[in-house]
Amino acid sequence: MKFIGIDLGWKSQPSGLCCLQLIDGQLQLIDLARQDAIAHILNWIDTWVKPEKPAIIAVDAPTLIPNAIGSRLPDKLSHKYFGKYHAGCYPANQNLAFAERTINFGLELEARGFAHAPSIEPKKLGRYQIEVFPHPAIVHLFGLERILKYKKGRINERCLELTKLYQYILEILPTLEPSLKINQPFDFFLLPSTGAALKAIEDKLDSLICAYVAAHWWYWGEQRNLVLGDRTTGYIVIPKRK
Repeated sequence: MKFIGIDLGWKSQPSGLCCLQLIDGQLQLIDLARQDAIAHILNWIDTWVKPEKPAIIAVDAPTLIPNAIGSRLPDKLSHKYFGKYHAGCYPANQNLAFAERTINFGLELEARGFAHAPSIEPKKLGRYQIEVFPHPAIVHLFGLERILKYKKGRINERCLELTKLYQYILEILPTLEPSLKINQPFDFFLLPSTGAALKAIEDKLDSLICAYVAAHWWYWGEQRNLVLGDRTTGYIVIPKRK
């Protein structure tokens, strides 16, 4: 079973991509990449997940947006339950500029047989897709009291927060179930001196978190995960706090 994480660029910016695979009871990192065009992202997915082969794809983007205006139910629930961690998500509706891109990406995945899975039978092989959100996932997986603020602010401050995320991935994910086996530290992780270089690392690490949430959802289902919303309203899957 493979677990794909997509930190989707909501507009035209590049997207972070991660592929994990369950091998002998442990998750192993297969690929960590970054692509720009949607066609290139889909080609990358097709490379790692052949037709009819099982996988679950976790997308950090609103692929289901039923509302023309305002916010979706999962957006509102994210603020209700995770606002105290500064982890409420950006509101989505059909009139926003990114909506066509993110909705169409979900439809492209459905055309490849990846069905939305706001509910799931744990450990059942299949082709699924879910929406995820790294900020609350990181808070719960790593037992934090607030989000890691690596997306905004001065470069040196963002570097410090991103370094914390990097260390949590290396030190904590191998201790969870399912465990992520990391044979060696990521060779790309050198503290960058520019915002663009920092963003590239951020995208990749976010995609890894997305892929891990996909594995956690498939492995445990609702026993150890929360689902904000449903197939009709849109939904976000978030690991429960350990």
